[in-house]
Amino acid sequence: MTNILGIETSCDETSAAIVQNGRIVLSNIISSQIDIHKKFGGVVPEIAARIHLNVISQIVDQALTTASMNFNDINSIAVTCGPGLVGALLVGVSYAKTLAFVLNKPIIAVNHIAGHICANYLENDFEPPFICCVISGGHTNLIYVSDYDSFEILGRTRDDAIGEAYDKVARVLGLNYPGGPAIDNLAKLGDMHAIKFPQALPDGLDFSFSGIKSSVINFAHKNELTDELKKDIAASFQFSVAQIVLKKTFAACKLKSCKKIALAGGVASNSYLRKIFEIECQNQNCKLQIPKNIFCTDNAAMIAAAGYFCGQNAGLNLNAIPNLKLE
Repeated sequence: MTNILGIETSCDETSAAIVQNGRIVLSNIISSQIDIHKKFGGVVPEIAARIHLNVISQIVDQALTTASMNFNDINSIAVTCGPGLVGALLVGVSYAKTLAFVLNKPIIAVNHIAGHICANYLENDFEPPFICCVISGGHTNLIYVSDYDSFEILGRTRDDAIGEAYDKVARVLGLNYPGGPAIDNLAKLGDMHAIKFPQALPDGLDFSFSGIKSSVINFAHKNELTDELKKDIAASFQFSVAQIVLKKTFAACKLKSCKKIALAGGVASNSYLRKIFEIECQNQNCKLQIPKNIFCTDNAAMIAAAGYFCGQNAGLNLNAIPNLKLE
């Protein structure tokens, strides 16, 4: 029985969790900074780092208390070392190294994207091989997971991440940050076929979202943004984006002769994306795994799981690597 303390501070969530054997979540405490960054329309890196520093000890203590454990019950400490905001990452890495030194516990370095992938192992028996579509505010990747510690990137965004496009479209529509949930909710009230927005890079497995983002912004600037038109813009934008993600994910499955698909990342909590993937997987007889919404956004449970399945043993010279690659 292995109990891993996970620590996540890559962006604007301070999180600590205790996960047993990579799958059983004993605690998962998340302190979000969304309300603080909302007035700026996005994450301010220096503010994020300072808030992480102020709350991280309290969050770790809450994770232990919720799991009815103390530090003696922990076998190792897993921490996100990249990719992410360098100041935010440094808070988590420094705290984890301090704990490891004081407690004489092993420290495990975790790639944040691997964490999102491993969220699919939490509270179920899902296992490789599978195609994972990682969709978040900072990442858009199609990854073939052939084994727990083996990742092959088949496609990636050439410009904006999908979540970034959502945020920028939401801003031009006058919606609150973060844009993903706001557009998801507004789109339910609109006509997804009202406006035809372009789908860049229709062939291959790479993504491009800057074109559709610019198209939506230009359309919004040329038309009077009534409440009804905003609903149709949100629905049509979401439909166009979702169709290209769906098409490329199944193309990756065909390439690898794989009948298992997983979604990961904050945008994986989008209700429309989840619905169309469920329908298409039923139609094509594919197994679909999507984490619970709480495990889609940044959280430490996924980092603890990744520490168990694919993390790298590290020493006290571990550093934050803001542009850390997965492969």
